[in-house]
Amino acid sequence: MPPHLPQPELCSPRLRLREVRADDAPALFAIHSDRRVMRYWSYPAWTELAQAERKVADIQRQRREQEMLVWAIADAHDDRLIGTSAVFAMQRGQGRAEIGYSLHPDWQGRGLASEALRLILRHLFDGLGLRRIEADIDPRNQASCRLVERLGFVREGVLRERWDVNGELADSALYGLLRRDFIDPP
Repeated sequence: MPPHLPQPELCSPRLRLREVRADDAPALFAIHSDRRVMRYWSYPAWTELAQAERKVADIQRQRREQEMLVWAIADAHDDRLIGTSAVFAMQRGQGRAEIGYSLHPDWQGRGLASEALRLILRHLFDGLGLRRIEADIDPRNQASCRLVERLGFVREGVLRERWDVNGELADSALYGLLRRDFIDPP
């Protein structure tokens, strides 16, 4: 088993980032069944709650096996899951990892995704000592591209027709963030 990988609870005035729990499945389903959220993902929108329940079980298994970190992005006031962020493909010896995120549409446009990612990036850089974080984003998802660029990520390339989701081919814009380029205002 890999060495223990810390996943602390991360907090800001508006958010509580915590581990995903079994009772988060309905809220997770509300996000991943929404075609607006899933428009730019590499798999189609979910159609049944059981998919969310299986995903929660997978997240918990992966957490036990130290394969990845997945935070529930929860509202600080009522602890309701409003999104998630995953850190995966982590190679601590190389000082790198990949990051992904989603936020329910009702909570978008308020700076919450940026707030959550800043908390996680601080932990990855300062807590785990990583030096590079990568993100794979559909280049048509301009809001997500702008979000990571505001954090200091640089578009380093495009993989053409990388994904086929429901018969639609989509490119991947590859972004990289080095610790020294992280834009993290006080």
